[in-house]
Amino acid sequence: MSRVTDAIDAARADGRGAFVGYLPIGYPDLQTSIDAAVALAEAGADILELGPPYSDPVMDGPVIQEATGAALAAGIRLRDTFTAVRAIADRTDVPILVMTYWNPVVQYGVDRYADDLAAAGGAGLITPDITPDAAADWIAASERTGLDRVFLAAPTSTDERLDLIVRSSTGFVYTVSTMGITGERAELDAAARTLVARLRDHGAERACVGIGISTPDQVAGVVEYADGAIVGTALVRALRDGGVAGLSAEARALASGTAR
Repeated sequence: MSRVTDAIDAARADGRGAFVGYLPIGYPDLQTSIDAAVALAEAGADILELGPPYSDPVMDGPVIQEATGAALAAGIRLRDTFTAVRAIADRTDVPILVMTYWNPVVQYGVDRYADDLAAAGGAGLITPDITPDAAADWIAASERTGLDRVFLAAPTSTDERLDLIVRSSTGFVYTVSTMGITGERAELDAAARTLVARLRDHGAERACVGIGISTPDQVAGVVEYADGAIVGTALVRALRDGGVAGLSAEARALASGTAR
């Protein structure tokens, strides 16, 4: 068992789904991003998902791209990931996953990255642009360090691919609600419900749904059939428009949707 699975199971025992909240590291500045992540945990997030800014964020929508671009322009660098994780872990017991594109991990060194993340108090990685069959080095490093590895499953994934993803993932499977980039949508793709059912058929014990979830009602809809809901854009917009206080209010509202 891992801290991530423990958090999901604790939410389930409370009769609700898990609330996974995403924020970029270094936006609007490093200290505020740390304070915002702690506030998100205090407002009801069961798992924190932190995104180091990246120059080519192919999965991110315009709100998150704007935030990560501003963080990069302000001088945030890869090493700040571990500074932020350590500072947040010192202030909350909520598990911290880093959502990172794969190239920075390779450039830093897979084993070095795993060691530094574990030492900082991180719980694992969400890796949107690497598949399990190409991640042997990361799988080995995660097993050695005890970090969780969260791979993505998409509505277009074949049964063979889903089997591999389920066998290779720990913590949970990141279930992509619809094809496309992150952002808010008026209606979530019904394919998410079908995909979670397919993952269950392949043995997935914990599946959290992300991409396009932005309201308490959408969170409530997702946790009817999944183990948790992942929210990013709505939280980043709240931080941008209302600071840490605005983020806290938005997070509390979203967390209210997790009750079953």
